[in-house]
Amino acid sequence: MEPLKIAVLHIRDTREHNPGFQLELDELNANTAAQIRAEGHEPELVATRQLSLEQVQQVVDRSDAVIIMGGEDVDPELYNGPEDYPGSGAHEPQADRNQIAAIRYAMATDTPLLGICRGMQLLNVALGGTLVQHLHNTQGHRGEGRDPFALTRAGFVADELAEDLSARDVHRCSHHQSIHSLGAGLQIAAMSNDEVIEAVVHHSAKATAVQWHPEHSQTAGSQLGPLIRRLARQHARPTAGEAGILRRHLVVA
Repeated sequence: MEPLKIAVLHIRDTREHNPGFQLELDELNANTAAQIRAEGHEPELVATRQLSLEQVQQVVDRSDAVIIMGGEDVDPELYNGPEDYPGSGAHEPQADRNQIAAIRYAMATDTPLLGICRGMQLLNVALGGTLVQHLHNTQGHRGEGRDPFALTRAGFVADELAEDLSARDVHRCSHHQSIHSLGAGLQIAAMSNDEVIEAVVHHSAKATAVQWHPEHSQTAGSQLGPLIRRLARQHARPTAGEAGILRRHLVVA
């Protein structure tokens, strides 16, 4: 198999307002790029905050697969949620809109897509879904103190996705929001023991997303590796018959 060009879409390269968070995300981005190389493919890290929509399309066009990374909460305006909610902080509206455009364009062009954490929430919002703005059991999904990650086990994983989603593993999560109503075409692929949606797939497009962080330094080989191999299998699969329908409905806007 020829090496794939995989675009890794994150938000920004600097956060003067929150340098500690920037360092955390830089490490996760670096882990992702390293694992893509370990699988024999070529990563391209792309900060999306200041891209134009034309540039977003160009990134997807030159890529064989796309990964949407984590970061700040999704702008609540995009799913008609209230602006004031527990745990609300900085939002990145332009990055949100650019990454949603990338998601829709990838799906419309049959480009395999993986969403991680915020990337899963953006995929859901891009397809008309909504979010739980603050989990009542946040302590089970986000660490406190110096370690932002909480250890979570899936109570349900779809049988056919058990290997790709590392069903028997402990996952590292760091989020206080989650999917509420599912976006069009999405199916639940995994749920935690406390019934938070932890993974979704699209019923016809080549789109997969997980709420946990498979790119964590302790799990990238065992958890992100299978998901990258899933992208490679999807890339090798012939274009789905539904792609024409998706192309008509999932336009960049």
